[in-house]
Amino acid sequence: MNTQENFTKINNLKVEGSHNPLGIDAEYPRFSWMMESDLQRQRQKQTAYRILVASSPSKLTERDADLWDSTKVISDISVAIKYNGNILEPSTKYYWTVIVWNQDDIPIQTEENAYFETGLKSTDGITRWDGAKWISMKGKDVNSNGSPLFRKETKLKGTVKSARLYISALGVYDAYINGEKLGTVTEDDKSLEIDFMPPGWTNYDATIHYMTYDVTNYIKEDAVTLAAALGNGWWNGRISKGNEKHGETTYYSGEENELALFAKLFITYDDGSIHTVVTDTQSDWKATDTGPIRSNDIYDGEEYDATMEIPGWNKNDFDDSTWMNVKEHDYTKIFPHAKVKAFNGEKTQFIEKLNRLPQSITFYTGVIKQEASKNGRGVIDVDSTRTILDTERAKKSDVSITDQDTVIFDLGQNMVGVPNITVQGEKGSQIKLRFTEMLNDDSEGADGPEGSIYTASLRSAKVTDYYTLKGNVGGETYKPTFTFHGFRYIEVTVVSPNTTIHVKSLIGKVIMSALQQTGNITTSHPSVNQLFSNILWGHRGNYLWVPTDCPQRDERVGWSGDTQLFANTALYNMDAAIFLENWIDMLKDSQNIYGNGTFHSASPGGRFSDFFGVVGNSGWADAGIIVPWTVWQMTGDTTIIEENYDAMAKFIDWIYKQTGDTYRGPGSIGDWLNFQGTATQLMSDAYYAYDAKLMMQMALAIGRQTEAQRYKNLFESIKQEFIKNYIKVNESGKLTLKSSNGSAFDLTNFYNSAPVEDNSQCALLWSLKLGLYKNEDQKQQMINLLVENIKNDKKYKTSHPDSNRVNYAENTLSVGFLGVNVIAPILSEVGHSEVAYSLLLQDQMPSWLYSVKNGATTVWERWNSYSLEDGFGDVGMNSFNHYAYGAIAEWMYKYMAGISPDVERPGFKHIHLQPNIDPEKRLTSVSGEYKSVYGIIKSEWNIKGNTLHYHVSIPANTTATVWLPTSDVNKIKINGEPIEDYSKINDIDFKNGKAMIQIESGHYQLESIY
Repeated sequence: MNTQENFTKINNLKVEGSHNPLGIDAEYPRFSWMMESDLQRQRQKQTAYRILVASSPSKLTERDADLWDSTKVISDISVAIKYNGNILEPSTKYYWTVIVWNQDDIPIQTEENAYFETGLKSTDGITRWDGAKWISMKGKDVNSNGSPLFRKETKLKGTVKSARLYISALGVYDAYINGEKLGTVTEDDKSLEIDFMPPGWTNYDATIHYMTYDVTNYIKEDAVTLAAALGNGWWNGRISKGNEKHGETTYYSGEENELALFAKLFITYDDGSIHTVVTDTQSDWKATDTGPIRSNDIYDGEEYDATMEIPGWNKNDFDDSTWMNVKEHDYTKIFPHAKVKAFNGEKTQFIEKLNRLPQSITFYTGVIKQEASKNGRGVIDVDSTRTILDTERAKKSDVSITDQDTVIFDLGQNMVGVPNITVQGEKGSQIKLRFTEMLNDDSEGADGPEGSIYTASLRSAKVTDYYTLKGNVGGETYKPTFTFHGFRYIEVTVVSPNTTIHVKSLIGKVIMSALQQTGNITTSHPSVNQLFSNILWGHRGNYLWVPTDCPQRDERVGWSGDTQLFANTALYNMDAAIFLENWIDMLKDSQNIYGNGTFHSASPGGRFSDFFGVVGNSGWADAGIIVPWTVWQMTGDTTIIEENYDAMAKFIDWIYKQTGDTYRGPGSIGDWLNFQGTATQLMSDAYYAYDAKLMMQMALAIGRQTEAQRYKNLFESIKQEFIKNYIKVNESGKLTLKSSNGSAFDLTNFYNSAPVEDNSQCALLWSLKLGLYKNEDQKQQMINLLVENIKNDKKYKTSHPDSNRVNYAENTLSVGFLGVNVIAPILSEVGHSEVAYSLLLQDQMPSWLYSVKNGATTVWERWNSYSLEDGFGDVGMNSFNHYAYGAIAEWMYKYMAGISPDVERPGFKHIHLQPNIDPEKRLTSVSGEYKSVYGIIKSEWNIKGNTLHYHVSIPANTTATVWLPTSDVNKIKINGEPIEDYSKINDIDFKNGKAMIQIESGHYQLESIY
């Protein structure tokens, strides 16, 4: 074989989306890799590959590969290549590599040592579990909220060669082996990554996940003790409680769901013999609920009494003779068809690099100035002698707190996680920690004196942790285990009277599903940069096992509308494809459990499955189609289509059964939280059309031409009915889009949508997005109506005196959830990026920068969640960490930075580099980066005078079309040369003020007079 060229490497080898994963149960795992090349060497590409899979490193050769040799495959694809070799055995480690041939037919072999390991390869919870049972504590007092502890000690039979733990829980677990907390050792720096509240959330009546851990290095003695503490999690927490209006959860039984542990420890000795330890009722498993975690709930917090800690309970040689026995949980009897599946993807973990330290520490001892304050609540009486405003001093958090003090730690960033607090004090003394996103002002919406923590928006969630000290002289550290919070501020008080507690340190520990960040944007505009940071932090906080709406109040559920509209942004920000695949599995489970074919408003769980009786809620239920399409477009992998096609088709058929040949949607709550009303039925009809269009494309992608034609015909029928129902043209040819033709969605005493209006922004946007018009004249009229609506100048307000738009500033948006990810992209698509920039850079309400101007560090639920002028918004729905409106980042990546996939060649195999420049030069530079499945794409532009300087990098094995704004194609320079002299470019076109230049991989510096 020829030696590898030193400027091209094959790296980033993955199986099922992960590097060297454990517990893979897919029958045909997907392989992928990247071709990395010195970008100064252009046109590098793959022309063929050969995958080898073997049972040992010594057999991983072209001659000896004993599992699979794909042989040389002529292909330039390096994503989602499915295994096609011998049957993979359970609990077995396999080794693999890939050889790639480049454009010169030179073979290049990876330098990585790649492997993957299968899990138990069963889903029934019986096969290969060696008799493991779901076990619960026997004799547990129903009035005890203490977290149950389980343990079993087993003598070993030899020298351990390897050990794997397969583990799950009804509830969540915190597991130990020989006293060491279970985690995953990273391959790069050998640090221990701790999972947070595994195994996460699913529809437990259909699916529950088990986790796989390599625990070989945990077993260092002649015995092994497997131990675990269990928390309520989602299985037995208020989060799963539903009601008749919103939908009930079938697995939930009124906060009386008994917790259970399910595990198998699989040990291989040096002599090849096998030893298993499983959870059962016959082998001396013991349990107690007398440990330190006295209560726990996702909404309400955790109570931890360190005086009740049981030293050595999770280690060898502990005397558990006074502990209770265990019993078999009735889970398998209640849900006999539930699947126990290996978890595939990134688990929720502590992200150490994102830890937050206090930026200030405020002490106060009472309230003053009640009579002088606007709302009569007064102002906190700040103790300026102890308050710390210096950031460097505050970070050390070295303060003493008495029972007369209230102390607020400001971490400077709204985040999701838990506190890590180190304290010193007398045994039995107790502290209370409360968490909030905002501090009170003096407005009517405040719920306390100015400067105190604002908690009204948390609704019924108590969001409070209690810690009772054990009295260690050197201090003791508390970090909650079975709850999490969304917060920027932590209020610390001493509960015990006549007591002083020394706080030695306090850290905000960030948790999230540990997805790799793949995208980044920086600009010349500080507020836009802050907005992008806010979007990232909101994304981090709301991707926690499942995509949630908010992380702080008594909600935190997997709303499907939020998920679908943010999915494209999510896939730019992070490597989220497998995460979204997992959630689609849950949505599909919900379809089977709670409906007769429709997808639902939220998943997992039945809560909000049908929001206020709106079954098949358009804009939400359609996530079952939109998310698979979006994942496919961003990755080029059709697996998510293939695995969910029947469920998607079932949903489309369900809609047709509801509305038949009227070709109307099934109903919707509409453009949620909008500032200009659009009829809910119009939104439902538009999403029905969108579903049909996406189904046509996905059917074609997997070779179902006949069905693609059926969906094409369905789209045309919906389109014609849409035009008939909503487009009116008068005798002079003037078009009106009758978005008032229907009603708004109103809920008395909860939410009132803005009044419906004709030619609303959201209706125009969706009509333009889907081509729901008769001809180009109608399209242009819609464009004009949209631009006039957004500009909202004096002339517009004068001619529309009854419009809700008269109440707001020029160049503001009026869309809610269902228009927010559409508005800026459509403006750019129809040639009005200047209006998109005016919207982006507007800081009047409603706009994206309005929250930034008002001090936000995450994206808000409402455009007007808070203002310096008016204070807090409606407490019924007022989250300060809701990622939905962060979907503007999709436009920032695709059009502002200009990094966009090609719909015809998904997955960035072909890239559109289409920077849209702000013509008013309010923003003069943008740097965008995205790590696609083929490698890192960079797009950087800046303006100097009338010259655009544009630097691009596209990864090996891809091609791109550059859409370069220019007034004279002959004045374009590439890498310092006039374009006509640049020998490596031979395909150039010019259209609508842009040069279209076809390029291959490499780095390019372009200049253009525009």
